[in-house]
Amino acid sequence: MKFRRRHNEEPEINLIPFIDVLLVVLIFLMLSTTYSKFTELQVTLPTADSQTMKDRPAEIIVAIAADGRYAIDHQAVEGRSVDLLTTALQQAAQGRPDPIVIISADAATPHQAVVNVMDAARRANLPRLTFAANKPRE
Repeated sequence: MKFRRRHNEEPEINLIPFIDVLLVVLIFLMLSTTYSKFTELQVTLPTADSQTMKDRPAEIIVAIAADGRYAIDHQAVEGRSVDLLTTALQQAAQGRPDPIVIISADAATPHQAVVNVMDAARRANLPRLTFAANKPRE
């Protein structure tokens, strides 16, 4: 009997099929992935730092409280509908040549309340709008 020592060969890992599979998966992921860009609006709100006007045109001041109540030229408007605001703005604009509507809203006012005033001004044929702002603190 002949006893020989066997040479144990280390098993070899063939990497070529592994790399092929990884490349196929990579190509599949690249083709099937949709790239969507999430855009953001970079908004820098302006501050009002101007001199007072010398000639003041006809102004209609619309004040909006934090809870959505309206006052036009210091007169409270009953109700919050656009139709009521339109009639109140038309009455306030009578006898004033080319008036400017100044929207003075509280910081906590709902956005819809401001949009309602803008819509009412458009319906009342008052195209000149502006917003009141505080002078920035130094």
